[in-house]
Amino acid sequence: MSPSPITPLSYEQAGVRYDLIDPLKVAAQRAAAATASHLSAHGFSEVEASRGESAYVVDVGPFYLASIVECLGTKTLVADEMQRLTGRSTFAAIAQDTIAMSVNDLITVGATPLVVQAYWAAGGSEWFSDAERAAALVAGWKAACDTCQVAWGGGETPALAGIVEAGRIDLAASCTGLVKPKSRLTLGDKLGPGDNIVLLASSGIHANGLSLARKLAERLPQGYLTEVEPGLNFGDALLAPTTLYSPVTEALWAAGVRVHYAANITGHGWRKLLRHPKALSYRIHTVPPVPPVLRFMQQQAGHDDAEAYGTLNMGAGFALYVHADDAERTVEVAQACGVPAWVAGEVLAGDKQLHIEPLGVRFSGQDLQLR
Repeated sequence: MSPSPITPLSYEQAGVRYDLIDPLKVAAQRAAAATASHLSAHGFSEVEASRGESAYVVDVGPFYLASIVECLGTKTLVADEMQRLTGRSTFAAIAQDTIAMSVNDLITVGATPLVVQAYWAAGGSEWFSDAERAAALVAGWKAACDTCQVAWGGGETPALAGIVEAGRIDLAASCTGLVKPKSRLTLGDKLGPGDNIVLLASSGIHANGLSLARKLAERLPQGYLTEVEPGLNFGDALLAPTTLYSPVTEALWAAGVRVHYAANITGHGWRKLLRHPKALSYRIHTVPPVPPVLRFMQQQAGHDDAEAYGTLNMGAGFALYVHADDAERTVEVAQACGVPAWVAGEVLAGDKQLHIEPLGVRFSGQDLQLR
């Protein structure tokens, strides 16, 4: 008997509709831009080009100040279910995921992370009664701060019964950093034809696409315990902690490599490579290996390459746009930091589009509307 055909499962069917979310983001940006004049009362000014980028930048005189706040999302639900199934807490890894969501955005503008703040909102005080889980969250948070060489300044731990579901926790982190010297700012003013695109490897799904993963688990024969490959189940594969990329960007600056632009490949998948507003074309000639968990998800969701690469990171968690002469050096520095990297493409003059040549996939500027 031939296997039953897979019923496709889109990201929208999993409950995430960017066509509804993104217009709110754009409206919020426009309202927020009108508040920038308040900075002048303090002798400061915004860096207008940072509007719509992954972090907001303020000119404070001798250096730039960058800031960001990010929520982890629903990855904690996978951690909760895997703890129920296996008895093991993975909240140390979840802590790293949360910090990565913030730090990896902050560094796209050339900032050195300086201070992280924690927001841990539980559905009730009883969440903190699991001493092992709470200790893992603290230890993982501290370890991630050490990796990024950032101070943990403090945080908030509200018990929000009636807002957060009982037994659950909502995690977020804010991060503040410095762009010093000012010449380190990477908002794309130097981005142009001839630049190379270096992709840094992801460790797996990171923390984007978990709504889709959770929906898939509901229809797998053994749920999260379904094997992705021999010796690795779906739940454990999903819970691989997100790569922290700030050691790479700090090492690149120390090595004299000047990044022209950077993109954190999170929601919207590889469409994030189109983030800069300039009318440029991006040609990808080398596609990194796809982590087993993401290949499994693509197959189980019935996604073609366009939907998979437009939704998930598919093995590339961060992109660096550098002068062609610096591309191989960028790969060497990243690999010395323990992060695989590839010179994957180039920037061309032309209409705004991304062409992933090995897959025959194209995205246009209309496929990413963040401004």
